[in-house]
Amino acid sequence: MRNPSILSTPPGSDGSARPTGATASGPLGADATPWGPGDTTMPAPLEPPAALDASPPSPGRAKPRFDVCRIGVVLRTVLAVQAAVALATLFLAASPADWLTLAATVTGGALPGTLLWLVLICAAKKLLARWPLRVQYAVGATIGALAGLYGCGLLRLTGVMAAAPWLASGLAGAAFAATVMVAMVLRASGETPAATTARLEELQQRIRPHFLFNTLNSAIALVREEPAKAEAMLEDLSELFRSALADPDESVTLGDEIALAQRYLAIEQIRFGGRLRVRWAVDPAANDARLPKLLLQPLVENAVKHGVEPSPQGAKLRIRTERRGSKVVIEVVNSLPPLRWADQPLPRGHGIALANVRDRLRLLHDMQASFRAGVDQDHYRVRIDIPAEP
Repeated sequence: MRNPSILSTPPGSDGSARPTGATASGPLGADATPWGPGDTTMPAPLEPPAALDASPPSPGRAKPRFDVCRIGVVLRTVLAVQAAVALATLFLAASPADWLTLAATVTGGALPGTLLWLVLICAAKKLLARWPLRVQYAVGATIGALAGLYGCGLLRLTGVMAAAPWLASGLAGAAFAATVMVAMVLRASGETPAATTARLEELQQRIRPHFLFNTLNSAIALVREEPAKAEAMLEDLSELFRSALADPDESVTLGDEIALAQRYLAIEQIRFGGRLRVRWAVDPAANDARLPKLLLQPLVENAVKHGVEPSPQGAKLRIRTERRGSKVVIEVVNSLPPLRWADQPLPRGHGIALANVRDRLRLLHDMQASFRAGVDQDHYRVRIDIPAEP
């Protein structure tokens, strides 16, 4: 049997491999304590997250298909209306000056009508989510027709137009509302393949032969000498499998993702020992932010794969979260391995995991999320900005 001391980290007070300790919270730019071998300062273990439960989601939490309460949706809708107005008035204008005048006139009715439709659909999104899709389309188109009549009425009441085209305005409003809703459904349908791809990718990573072999081999080595560590390690492995196999929900909280990353790093800590030096700085105020499921763990795994595995000296891994007003900042930073011992250039990934994270963030938070990744001096830094839960 292998020497368990090679596979394990310096034991804590309870002898367990599961990391414990005070949370190192604070600004993202500050380090509360210096780095050191075996430094595994982590947040207190979270309760098993409800998001890892494989039970089906509650029917009362149906996802709104027409969520227009986003800056990106509002901006694209307004720009689309303005583009349609500009193109339509080109057919009626005799000169550029006439076109500008006519476009400004029509905009005076189209823009208020568009904003009215967006406000009403945003206010009714939870109610619409309870109804069948056909009813949602019908209600949205009806509100669009009323919004078109509202814009036409504004132009008529202000005297801009002598004769109000009521029928044309109502039909145009309904048609444009239906077009926007169809576009939103098509965009939302992209979440399913993206989530499925991420889940399959994570499942494949969980059952990578060397990862599974090393984990089980470490557990076998510990089962007699340190059974508590072996039990904790197998429990963490079980949770990783269960999360990868569970049906993806609409989203999970950042706290759930942190709990899953803790389990993964607890396994890797036993494998790498002092080579893996982890620092956590978790802001409890940020834990309610919503993320696509299985989003943080691939970033942590990338940091271990490209920072710790290639280097005999190991690497430092830092995971930080912070709430800044209406935003939540998430950072995953790993030190890069030295090149002086490498006979050949270190292998580089294909960026598939990073591209998947970026696409899934865009689907969930649209323009309110930002994703940046790249080399920062001798570290590789991934930073995510997402809206905080109100």
